[in-house]
Amino acid sequence: MFDSGVGGLTVLREARVLMPDRRFVYVADDAAFPYGAWEEPALRAHVLELFARLLDRFAPAISVIACNTASTLVIDALRERFPCHPFVGMVPAIKPAAERTRSGLVSVLATPGTVKRQYTRDLISKWASKCHVRLVGSDRLAPLAEIYMRDGFVDEEAVRAEIAPCFVERDELRTDIVVLACTHYPFLANRMRKTAPWPVDWLDPAEAIARRAVSLLADIDPNGRGETLPEGADLAVFTSNRTDFPTRRLLQGFGLAMS
Repeated sequence: MFDSGVGGLTVLREARVLMPDRRFVYVADDAAFPYGAWEEPALRAHVLELFARLLDRFAPAISVIACNTASTLVIDALRERFPCHPFVGMVPAIKPAAERTRSGLVSVLATPGTVKRQYTRDLISKWASKCHVRLVGSDRLAPLAEIYMRDGFVDEEAVRAEIAPCFVERDELRTDIVVLACTHYPFLANRMRKTAPWPVDWLDPAEAIARRAVSLLADIDPNGRGETLPEGADLAVFTSNRTDFPTRRLLQGFGLAMS
């Protein structure tokens, strides 16, 4: 389970519910966080080289890229470089949003990297051509979510300012669905509901991604060939090799042992 920070824990949480007998390695590429600050070629090369080491060390049955920014940029390159290894990517939940909206006004709340990607616009063209889709790029929400998860508090006015562009009124209709296109964002969902100007459906794709992993694992040998995990423990790997006390406490709360 891979993300740039702790946001992918939202997907891990759902995966554990669906796969209680599986073992997990959670990888946070915190040394490179935030991904939105990277140039695309450099980030692509970085993730490919990192995965070469991770797959060699852990030999997982499957890898879940629990990060919209990484998925929209690198998932095809990962599949090309490691053709025998299954990857589950995470892309903005535009199709289900288009299917559920009643007003036809949908917003996609994402990182700037996900917003600017052609992959995201192709999803809109393919699945939501009859909707008005507003793309909202935030460079502050992911760091705010990291602070909230570690420290237990967040600046609600900052959250309000970041989500405000998602809310559109047009011809007496209002935005009724906001796609959370970053795994960090569901951790702030309660604060978003509190500070939103009106109620909307906050669409979190974590469960759908976990179900996709389950379906791909159906015919895969669950026994890895790499490093043996401690009995009864799922592992957390932070690429910086540095974690502060709040982060360690958070990981313990998720039942993760530091590698």
